[in-house]
Amino acid sequence: MTNDASVEKPPEPGKPLASDEALEASVVLLVGAVQFVNILDFIMVGPLGPFMSGALGYSQSHSGWVTGSYTAAASISGLAGAFFLDKFERKRVLLIAMGGLVIGTLSGAFAVDLWTLLAARVLAGAFGGPATSVALSIIADVIPPARRGKAMGKVMGAFAAASVLGVPFGLELTRHISWRAPFLLTAVLGVLVAFAVFAKLPTMNAHLVPANANAKTRTARSMLAELGGLLRRDILLSYGMTFVAMGASFVLIPNISAYTMKNLSFPENRIGVLYMLGGAVSFATARAVGPLIDRVGAAKVGTVGTLVLSLVIFAGFAKAPPLVPVPAVFVGFMFAMGIRNLSYNTLTSKVPEPRERAAFMSVQSSVQHFAAAVGAIGSSFLLTERADKSLEGMGRVAVASIVLGLALPPMLIVVERRVLARAKAAA
Repeated sequence: MTNDASVEKPPEPGKPLASDEALEASVVLLVGAVQFVNILDFIMVGPLGPFMSGALGYSQSHSGWVTGSYTAAASISGLAGAFFLDKFERKRVLLIAMGGLVIGTLSGAFAVDLWTLLAARVLAGAFGGPATSVALSIIADVIPPARRGKAMGKVMGAFAAASVLGVPFGLELTRHISWRAPFLLTAVLGVLVAFAVFAKLPTMNAHLVPANANAKTRTARSMLAELGGLLRRDILLSYGMTFVAMGASFVLIPNISAYTMKNLSFPENRIGVLYMLGGAVSFATARAVGPLIDRVGAAKVGTVGTLVLSLVIFAGFAKAPPLVPVPAVFVGFMFAMGIRNLSYNTLTSKVPEPRERAAFMSVQSSVQHFAAAVGAIGSSFLLTERADKSLEGMGRVAVASIVLGLALPPMLIVVERRVLARAKAAA
């Protein structure tokens, strides 16, 4: 079965053409850079958790709150963005979001206790959420459905790049200088990427109401109408996929670093190597799996990824000691999660119409971050810190991750069928 997901209207005259390979390559590179900074800001907090908790004097079992504060703020801002993001030119909105993200990241470097750290993460999340939704909207605007899996694979390679390059380097900075150094470095990178977007990204306004439309037509799309259009069954199922995938991931992710070092006695100076190995595998996986999704469909690929991920989580975290060595657990986790996440992200990008894409992506970003917040904060209630700083309850966390993640494959199948049926009807 061919996964020729959806048929979209051609771009308006004078707007960027999706077939322009130079434009596609430029946009993918810039959006990938934005995602690299955004993801690095987000994922580095987990590995830095043991260092920050010691320096700022809070329990390691509270690390879920640090991660959850970012994602909760991103969830709220993403939901608010659904009311207005599609009404503005995408480049301008992306630059504003990047500016706020830089300020929030920089603030984290000056935290003096848990509460000021949480405040800084809330500020970063409030702008990081819209940055993601607008960046992915730009990809969906420019790249046609038939090639979108490959493009999304390249953009999601930013996650791998952040793991391969950013996290290990940040950990080395922490070990040799201070846990504040990675925040400073990420803020500087954010400024450089914002300048690149300003200089190189073309104006992105093909999604706006045509200039010759009358004022009544422009204002008719009220806030309620914006959200009302996002209540179709395929869209609601897309949000459901996002919730289960992210919730299943982030009930586990914020605690991996501490569990590996404190419970499994993995050397502190080799944690960066784990992230480098896992990130390299994730990068290669994203590049290989994107075209595969375009050929055989997101549902099949995503189901395989989910099942493999469940086995890895069971072998590595449900059992103590793990059934396989720590490096194998980490690499397998990144490999399988990359397959699963790329599958559902590619599929969900084909669900909305062009005119509602940023609103859809914004609400999806809200759901994504809300699920991550629920998972991260929920893990704090499943875990306790022992006297030796190790974590009690990781088996419960692993089971919760597996059970929630297994809800994804049926949703993938239903949404893909509806997207293909819509494409067939439109053709």
